[in-house]
Amino acid sequence: MKIFTGVVTSKKMMDTATVVIERVVVHPLYKKRVKRTRKLHVHDELGSQVGQKVKFVASKPYSKTKRWKLIEIVNSAKGKPSSRAQVEGGQRAKEER
Repeated sequence: MKIFTGVVTSKKMMDTATVVIERVVVHPLYKKRVKRTRKLHVHDELGSQVGQKVKFVASKPYSKTKRWKLIEIVNSAKGKPSSRAQVEGGQRAKEER
C-alpha cells in the first residue's frame, strides 16, 4: 500500500477534500526539471482544512471520482490573515496619513 502526500486546495464538498500532488520530472528533450501536478478527490473523515499537508492511500470507490482515503494530517495550515483583515488594515493606514 503506497502512501501519497499532498496539499488540500478545496474543502467545499461534504466529507471530500480536493488534494494536489506535485512532482518534478525531467523534460525528455530539453532536460529541464518541470513541475507536474495532479488533482484528486479524497474521502476526508478527519476534518482537514485548506492549506494543510495530508497523507492518503488508495481505497474502495466512495463515488464516481473518489477512490482515495485520508489517513493523516501532517501539519496544520499556515496562519495567513484573511482578505478582510488586509482590507481593514489598508483602510487604517490611509486614515492615519
